[in-house]
Amino acid sequence: MYLRNFIRYALSCVCFIYVANSFASEQLHDHQENAQTPHINEVTLTPQQQQLANIKVERLALKTHSQTVYAPGEVKANGYASYVVAPRVDSIVVKRHALLGQHVNKGEPLVTLFSGEVASRQTEFRLAEAEWQRVSKMTRGTVSEKQLLTAKAEYEVAYSRLVAFGLSKYAIEQTLTISPEKLGEYTLFALTSGAVLTDNFSQGQRVDSGIELMLIADESALWVEAQLSSNQDRTIANGSVATMQVNGNRYHAKVIQEAHTIDEQTRSRTVRLEVKNTQHSLHPGMFADVYFHFTTEQAVLAVPENALTRSADGDWQVFVVDDGGFIAKEVSVGRNLAQYREISGIEQGVNVVTQGAFFVASQLAKGGFDPHNH
Repeated sequence: MYLRNFIRYALSCVCFIYVANSFASEQLHDHQENAQTPHINEVTLTPQQQQLANIKVERLALKTHSQTVYAPGEVKANGYASYVVAPRVDSIVVKRHALLGQHVNKGEPLVTLFSGEVASRQTEFRLAEAEWQRVSKMTRGTVSEKQLLTAKAEYEVAYSRLVAFGLSKYAIEQTLTISPEKLGEYTLFALTSGAVLTDNFSQGQRVDSGIELMLIADESALWVEAQLSSNQDRTIANGSVATMQVNGNRYHAKVIQEAHTIDEQTRSRTVRLEVKNTQHSLHPGMFADVYFHFTTEQAVLAVPENALTRSADGDWQVFVVDDGGFIAKEVSVGRNLAQYREISGIEQGVNVVTQGAFFVASQLAKGGFDPHNH
């Protein structure tokens, strides 16, 4: 009985040892296979390969990034510092005093015109002024209060009509002394200093009231109207500074207005900027290259565009360094940030291949056909 139990115990021990050895052998075999077969998304490169491929690695960290957006633009006159010279009554051009492109100062004569309507109103003014002078010198009692008020009112109305026609105070005073053949002639003067940008008339030409004869603009500060693509949905704040290039020269321009509608023909929206023209090197009509600069409001994870490659299933991926090898990590891409692209789906602090990713991807693709990655 005792012997039989001892034999059973011995057989049990032998079976246990056999099973344990078999399990250990399988574990060792699996470990050796795993050690010899690389991960399907991992590739190992020698230091010489990395040097030849000029592979660079950077630690992924949250940073603020800048972005530049280009838009074509055109230099235009400052609409708030320019005005149109136009007659206020049908007239005939008698003489020009300023030429196209000429810089004029405030108060300088621009053009002399003749109008029969002005001649008629000048005559009325002369009569009204003479009557007002006559009754105002009469002693009280010889003229009624009504006559005084009427004479004064007629004088003021006649004076205001000449002002409405664009005659200066000096020209109206000269109306009282000029010869009859000069009646009807009047001169338009520059109301501000600036350059003559347009000149749309000839001497002897008949012009209707309101027709533009000249455009005077102060060129010390000009406008630039940039055309942004309708797909560009960024809000450009007033006061932000942009860079513009004209004929190889660089200028800084300040955003002053942004349109909120899309042009039906060009499918673009206009952003208006103001640029200082202290050297008078800019002129309306010039074309400009405008560059808007943006900075991300918050720090983001971003990698150079060259760090992104496509995986076998078409998703974006980056290569993370882990224990000397390069592991492909799928990521989601976001905004373009100049030469960088915002990414998500990966943690900060890891080392990412920022240069030479294409070479690593090609080696990984080769490894898919050669299990030993030769």
